[in-house]
Amino acid sequence: MTTPVPAEWAPHRAMWVGWPSHGELWEENLDPAQAEVEALVRALAGPGRELVRLLVGKDEALADARARFAGVDGVEVVDGRFGDIWLRDTGPIFGAGSARAAAFRFNGWGGKFELEHDDTVATQIGAASATPLDRHDFILEGGALDHDGQGTILTTRQCLLNPNRNPDWTEDKAEAALADSLGARKVLWLGDGLLNDHTDGHVDNLARFVAPGVVACPVAWGRGDPNDDVYAEVARALSEMTDAGGRPIRVLPLPSPGLVLDEDEKPIPASHMNFLIANGAVIVPTYGDERAADLVCQGLKTVLPDREIISLPSLAILSGGGSFHCISQQEPA
Repeated sequence: MTTPVPAEWAPHRAMWVGWPSHGELWEENLDPAQAEVEALVRALAGPGRELVRLLVGKDEALADARARFAGVDGVEVVDGRFGDIWLRDTGPIFGAGSARAAAFRFNGWGGKFELEHDDTVATQIGAASATPLDRHDFILEGGALDHDGQGTILTTRQCLLNPNRNPDWTEDKAEAALADSLGARKVLWLGDGLLNDHTDGHVDNLARFVAPGVVACPVAWGRGDPNDDVYAEVARALSEMTDAGGRPIRVLPLPSPGLVLDEDEKPIPASHMNFLIANGAVIVPTYGDERAADLVCQGLKTVLPDREIISLPSLAILSGGGSFHCISQQEPA
């Protein structure tokens, strides 16, 4: 039987982060996105925290990345190739002790954004981390799953059962695949993800394990939150679930960022749930509402009291479709 994937709060030997490298994709948001990722990397590499392996995806971006982090302890700049920075989805999922990692097929989130080199990222990370890869012949993105370290996996039907990934999958087939590849003992199924999320409802924007038997999920914040009904349904569904060990799931409600609009006045999938649990810290993305962010940090401190809770802006990264969790992947110790 495959050993379950460790929980994110388990110790890490390293943390991979993608560096915004492609001006043609980020356009006017390239410099602001690089500034936000630099702040994230410096927070992660604080004393006693992470070895950050910063994957740079293009030759032209390499010298600048090396210059920014020259002399910063705990940052290793890695020359690589990717379509974009979403390593949570394109990279491998590391198993216990990072003795091996699981690699999956990647099809650009159901064919929406198929970029050169994204389908090689898992191979590159496996080689650079000296981790043998177990390859699985189905499509899966790491952001579609969340793990409690004891064999419970949280996901959404909107993504995992979407015919644009694995057309023949049912819940039973998906559960068998996750048991074989990632040690799933029980899969908790939520429904839809956030409005206008091009990942088709990744769970790392919606609900996250923060302790065994405890799942953080958003509650609507302010007027006109476009995901109010989705959040209410997630909390209701979770309150009726148990984990692989038979514990009833306890819900930790945390404020959403509220209504966040892009330059065309269209709601975008901003989420505090895209926080990153690191050695000694939790990094929380913020989107302009400091009161909501502060309440999220206070809530996370109640379940992760041994970590510093750090909030950092992520609006420029969000313009590309995700946040801190989306651009990272941990190597368990």
